[in-house]
Amino acid sequence: MDALLILGGLLLIVAGLIWLIVLAFGTGLLWGVGSLLPPLTLLYIVRHWSIARKAVGLSGLGFIPLVVGFTLLANHEPERVAAIASLEWLETDEQTQSHQLGFRLHGRLDGRPFNPQFGSYIDGVLTLREGDQLFARQEVSIRLGTEPSGAVQIDVLPGDVDPVPQVEINWMRPEQELPEARRIQSGYTLHLNLQPVPPNKLAGDFHLVLPAHYHTSLSGHVELFTDDLLYRAGQVDLTHDSAGTLAYVASDHLQRRFETRAVTIESLAPVSFPASSLVLSVQAKIERRARLFELNVSKGDQGWAVENDSYPPLSAAAETPLKVAAAQSESLPQSTAASRVDRRQRFSLARLLRNPARYEHMQIRAQTKRGGVAEGRFKGLDRDGNLAIRQRLKGAGEAVFNLSPDDIVLLELLEP
Repeated sequence: MDALLILGGLLLIVAGLIWLIVLAFGTGLLWGVGSLLPPLTLLYIVRHWSIARKAVGLSGLGFIPLVVGFTLLANHEPERVAAIASLEWLETDEQTQSHQLGFRLHGRLDGRPFNPQFGSYIDGVLTLREGDQLFARQEVSIRLGTEPSGAVQIDVLPGDVDPVPQVEINWMRPEQELPEARRIQSGYTLHLNLQPVPPNKLAGDFHLVLPAHYHTSLSGHVELFTDDLLYRAGQVDLTHDSAGTLAYVASDHLQRRFETRAVTIESLAPVSFPASSLVLSVQAKIERRARLFELNVSKGDQGWAVENDSYPPLSAAAETPLKVAAAQSESLPQSTAASRVDRRQRFSLARLLRNPARYEHMQIRAQTKRGGVAEGRFKGLDRDGNLAIRQRLKGAGEAVFNLSPDDIVLLELLEP
């Protein structure tokens, strides 16, 4: 009802303004042209009130349902009124997220000023990125290998030996087709002191000094997202069109459906936006058991949701299986844990080509002869024998790289 009142009020106001312009042209050509400019419109209303009063009255009537509609909206959804008043709807999702992060970082990357607009710490990788295109203008990635479950405090000195986090810097100049990348395994200085900031951020000190020939030294304060969801008033914004939002909706649905929090979303089938409904293919692990689901999801007034989802919220009892499983895993002999096979140890391009199904949906990174780097989930081999690597972009959408084995100089498997 409130939306209809607001819309009706706006239509009356617009109709009154159009009528006023028509009356002005009827008075004279110069008055008609001048009425297109707000100051002269007011002058026309004052000078020709007897003619313009009907159109002004119609526009005035439009303010009545407009004010009533906004009043009703503010009573039951004040956050939407605040969002409209703040003009956030004029900005893209990328701009909105960048405005939510605060950077006070000084220094240079490859000898050039580095001013990141985006930062994240997801899946154990800390990323600072400048530029919002497919390839960043400049980027720093640090593979810490741990999940952001709380504060992050790390100190690395040039003399420290393995294992230390791997640092990667990327840059792309206007004359280049693909970004250049450099990987640093040791000999650098790193200091991180990041504290959690609800609902999904880490903030704190960041200091990085690479060996002199890299011409890279960064120091200051950073803020990082710990997931790729969009939050409003501390809650996940389910109206945001992104693969991350759909993954969150699928995870919440499966947790309530199977009454357990031991749900891990492994991968989602590629989706494209805008859309109001779609069939979502979800590869997930339910209590460590791999399952494939086809979920019908649609976008309503409250955002994305699984259709016909009538499962109740998780009860406190749903936490018990997790605690029992954790206790059992701690009581296992060390030999059992050590017997797990780490597929990274003997991984190579030849092994992947011989048995591609063994590595499907796993995270890999490929470096080409021209210096390009493609990182993402391995989708398999296409009919020409090229490697298909799916990379999820920030916001909506995904990119798929098809690389010929002959062009790959280094291929790495990034998970066990």
